[in-house]
Amino acid sequence: MRVLVTGHRGYIGSPLVDRLKTAGHEVVGVDTELYEDCTFGRDKDSGVRAINRDIRELSPADLEGIDAIAHLAGVCNDPLGDLLPETTYEINHAATARLAKIAKAGGVRRFVFSSSCSVYGAAGREWIDEKSEPNPITPYGLSKWKAEVDLRRIADASFSPVFLRSATAYGFSPRIRFDLVLNNLTAHAFTSGKVLLKSDGMSWRPIVHIEDIGRAFVAALEAPAEIVHNEVFNVGITTENYRIREIAEIVEETVPGSRVEFAAGAGPDKRTYRVDCSKIARLLPKFRPQWTARRGARELYSRYKEYGLLLEDFEGARYQRLAYLQSLIARGAIDGNLRWILPITTLGPRTARSLKSVC
Repeated sequence: MRVLVTGHRGYIGSPLVDRLKTAGHEVVGVDTELYEDCTFGRDKDSGVRAINRDIRELSPADLEGIDAIAHLAGVCNDPLGDLLPETTYEINHAATARLAKIAKAGGVRRFVFSSSCSVYGAAGREWIDEKSEPNPITPYGLSKWKAEVDLRRIADASFSPVFLRSATAYGFSPRIRFDLVLNNLTAHAFTSGKVLLKSDGMSWRPIVHIEDIGRAFVAALEAPAEIVHNEVFNVGITTENYRIREIAEIVEETVPGSRVEFAAGAGPDKRTYRVDCSKIARLLPKFRPQWTARRGARELYSRYKEYGLLLEDFEGARYQRLAYLQSLIARGAIDGNLRWILPITTLGPRTARSLKSVC
């Protein structure tokens, strides 16, 4: 199968490409390389044909010969969505719907969409499954939900969208994100000795390793159409729902000499939810997740030691998505719609962009 992976150089996309290749699929990537200068550790060429183009600009010609799409590219979190709500809707919602229509017209039969459990909003203490009513409370969550609605409308016998609502991700990637709870708490513990909680730690979060998200994509791409057609799957493991305080305790037990501390003014977090992931386990038997929070904390700690993470690194502009994009906008490298000021095709390696000083 020839699979187009949008965002193939991103946090989840980078390991997904390797997993798809291992499974025997041919991969074509799409990425604007916004985060090219933010690689942590050793990066490597993905070894696939890449289209250096914004997903808003993809054309039917770009999809020729494509059998399926794994669509990950987009504005990736709530802080970015809050900063640029209109751009978030333009990319996550409108561009996704446009790409799906082009794909359908071009004969692409499977469209696996990277959605998010953020579409459920502040669900409280109740368990959430795929039948729970979405109630997004942020521009990011709303953009994902609107995209789902539009994709569902164009599903038919020739075009099968699949919706993967992933739990909060964690795990190592060359394009690692430090704004994710387990990655962040382990980084704080490693660099400062403090497992720093910025809330009271009582809210619930489902978490899932990026490798297991990759396993879900492969399973959804390979499953028979009658199993996944227009279906929603929560991606994770039901037993991997934790209170934030429990995640902090796991990190404290993992990183020698660290201790849990609360930031000044730490209070309740209204974002609290627990997600049931039994549907994906039941319907997609090829999805066999391997990771737990404890194993993930050990992996992160090991990688931070290997590559020498410093506090100023992960708290600075280089590895914080919001701060990094703000720095690019301030320098005139990209505009407020997250487009490069210079055409992507004229830009060379990261040094040619003269952006290393912001990192």
